[in-house]
Amino acid sequence: MDYRIEEKEAFTVVGKAMHCTCQDNEHTRQIPKFWEDSHRDGTIARLNAVSADGVLLGVMTDMQPGKEEFTYMIASRTDQASVADGLDARTIPASTWAIFTAVGPIPETIQSLFGRIYQEWFPATGYEHAGTPEMEVYPPGDVAAEDYRCEVWIPIVKR
Repeated sequence: MDYRIEEKEAFTVVGKAMHCTCQDNEHTRQIPKFWEDSHRDGTIARLNAVSADGVLLGVMTDMQPGKEEFTYMIASRTDQASVADGLDARTIPASTWAIFTAVGPIPETIQSLFGRIYQEWFPATGYEHAGTPEMEVYPPGDVAAEDYRCEVWIPIVKR
C-alpha cells in the first residue's frame, strides 16, 4: 500500500455537510449521491470558487468509537475570512497524517482503499486513529479515469 506520514498545521475548510450511517454499508451509496447532487445544485462550483488550492475534499467528522454514524462534508480549503451563504466552516486540527494514494475511478477505488487501510494497514502498524477528522483529497481531473490519482488522509497517533 502506497503511503507516507506527514505533519500538517491546522487549516480551515468550508463546505456542505450531511449525516451518514454505516449500517448495511449505506454510506457507500449516500456519499456518491451527495457528490452527484452537489455537482447538480452548484455547490461544487461554489467550493471551487473559494478554494485556496483547487482541491476538493471529502471530510469525515463527528466519528465516535462504536457508533455507525458520522458527518460527511464536501469541502475545500480556504483562506477567505467569510463563509458564503449555505456553507459551513470547520477547522481541521494540526495532525500527523498517514496519507495513502489511490489510483483509479471514483468511488470504487476510494471505497476499496478505505477497506484496506482499516483491515490491513492499521493492524500491521504501530498506529491508531487519532479520533479527529479524516479526509479524501481530490485534485482536479477526470475522477472516472483509470489513472486518476487522489489521496486518503487518516489522522494517526503511535500506539
